[in-house]
Amino acid sequence: MAFVGAIFALIGYWSGFFLLGLLIGFLTILIGILMLAVPSAHSVWGALAIIFALVSFVVALGGFLVGLLLTLIGGILALTWKRPTEQVITVQARTVPPPPPS
Repeated sequence: MAFVGAIFALIGYWSGFFLLGLLIGFLTILIGILMLAVPSAHSVWGALAIIFALVSFVVALGGFLVGLLLTLIGGILALTWKRPTEQVITVQARTVPPPPPS
């Protein structure tokens, strides 16, 4: 639809689908940047990426399907990402008895 809107925009007709397709693409890129900037909210960004990917299929033909597939993969990976756990090494110290009184 956005491609058709771009064709109509070239010949002088106004098409809201063109601007809507650009807006969805911009928001998808913004979500990707936010995934890198704020990884603690990875589940929110992943869900939004999947929603924008599905909306882009209707509005912008899914970025010629390549953008749709890459955004779906990124959203699924963000939803399933687990924060790396820090490996803590604990060592039990031996207790040394106090010296005998002299």
